Amino acid sequence: MKLTLVPTPIGNLEDITLRALNVLKDSDIILAEDTRTSGKLLKYFEISTKCWSYHMHNEHAAVESIINEIKSGKQIALISDAGTPAISDPGFLLVRECIANDIVVECLPGATAFVPAIVCSGFPCNEFLFLGFPPVKKGRKTFFEKLKEEKRTIVLYESPHRITKTLGMLKENLGEEIQVSLSREISKKFEQHIRGSVAEVLAQLEVKPAKGEMVLVIDNK
Repeated sequence: MKLTLVPTPIGNLEDITLRALNVLKDSDIILAEDTRTSGKLLKYFEISTKCWSYHMHNEHAAVESIINEIKSGKQIALISDAGTPAISDPGFLLVRECIANDIVVECLPGATAFVPAIVCSGFPCNEFLFLGFPPVKKGRKTFFEKLKEEKRTIVLYESPHRITKTLGMLKENLGEEIQVSLSREISKKFEQHIRGSVAEVLAQLEVKPAKGEMVLVIDNK
């Protein structure tokens, strides 16, 4: 009995590993965050394994049936739209329930957006704090205020719709000279790393808004 978490490419489809492809081909069921998005990946690599939808809106209701499928002898793989499952994506709940039911959990090594972002930032990466997506409403003000107390490099995920507001909150709480590195479209054709003070990066985005999911690295020394 085993659940395998399989990282999928965050950009270039060729970033997937041979081992990941073999696991997806050999599985009885693939749990996918969005079956339409994952369907493109599976079609590209000619993988015909059956897909079930597994996302933040149905994960609580679906866990019991998934556990039963694994106990019946099915090999199940979990993928997200991009990157490693459970990192700011569904997965934690299922992993916890598998462990509680003495089911083996295996996570393959592979793509995670914050790793290339922090390496390319030029900031210290021997120690860093990954905080995922900042709160959208409740707790947002407190979240940014608490960053003043942190001296390690900080890594955040953010959407293009909220990035200027987030940079504004950083400027307000950490000062306009704090150094940041904004990475977007990692592993894709138009990969970009925008570096400078938070004020400089904010000014650049206000002139030319950036698209795509983003990783924001903050040199908070």
